Amino acid sequence: MSLGVVVKGTEGIVLAADSRVTLVAKRDGREIPVNFDNASKLLTFGKPNTYVGAVTYGAAVIGQTPNNIRTAYSFIPEFEAGLPKGRLSVKGFVKKFTDFFLEQWQNKMPNNYDGPGITFIIGGFSEKSPYGSMYLLNIPNEPSPKEQSPDSFGIAWGGQSKLASRLIHGYDPDLLKIVKSKLKLSDKQIEELKGELRQLSMGVPYPVLPLQDCIDLAVFLVKTTIEAQKLSIAIRGVGGAIDVAVITGRHGLRIIQQKELIGEKSTQIERR
Repeated sequence: MSLGVVVKGTEGIVLAADSRVTLVAKRDGREIPVNFDNASKLLTFGKPNTYVGAVTYGAAVIGQTPNNIRTAYSFIPEFEAGLPKGRLSVKGFVKKFTDFFLEQWQNKMPNNYDGPGITFIIGGFSEKSPYGSMYLLNIPNEPSPKEQSPDSFGIAWGGQSKLASRLIHGYDPDLLKIVKSKLKLSDKQIEELKGELRQLSMGVPYPVLPLQDCIDLAVFLVKTTIEAQKLSIAIRGVGGAIDVAVITGRHGLRIIQQKELIGEKSTQIERR
């Protein structure tokens, strides 16, 4: 499930993601959801591609059997090994990234798979570009990357995003489907309704948000989803630590907060 958020502002790009992976275990003919809260769904890359980052959500793994499943993060060393030596544009990087993960999917997943696929939002700065760009793609359902907010600034998110949608847009994303079905509205009428509902939106002024406010917005959406799911009877697919990074044209990617590896916590009192 998960929740990934990318905010494109004038000062840079913010990427945020939770750390929960939900797998389904089968026992005695029943499906049991199992959560792991230390996954890395914020993807970063080494030189010279340190001006690009990604978040992932949707299908948790690629593969079918316990000994053959892999997270997207686990493939990064193999992906980077096949990259050219020079720095790629964001668009060029996204193309290489898409081709790589589509190949992994085709090698490990059945042809008749009809699930949600694994989605990536990739953000970054091309060399000498004044502003960043972000692309969305889904493997294997929509492998052609689509640029988000290409001529403006804004936000892209996905996964268990209903709560985030309610906060930003002012209504649940299923509302239009329910209204269309119950009231027998045409597509044109639904578009008109969507226009009217814009007055319910949070009204975030993305072009004037400082980078810190973009960070606060991304964390707010992920954290609120985590806290709300703790109080609801629903699949709690968003959880664990929130990893956050920023990318700027001058300095590339910088980690803002990230879970750390730790050993057993000691309760021993130091003797003086």
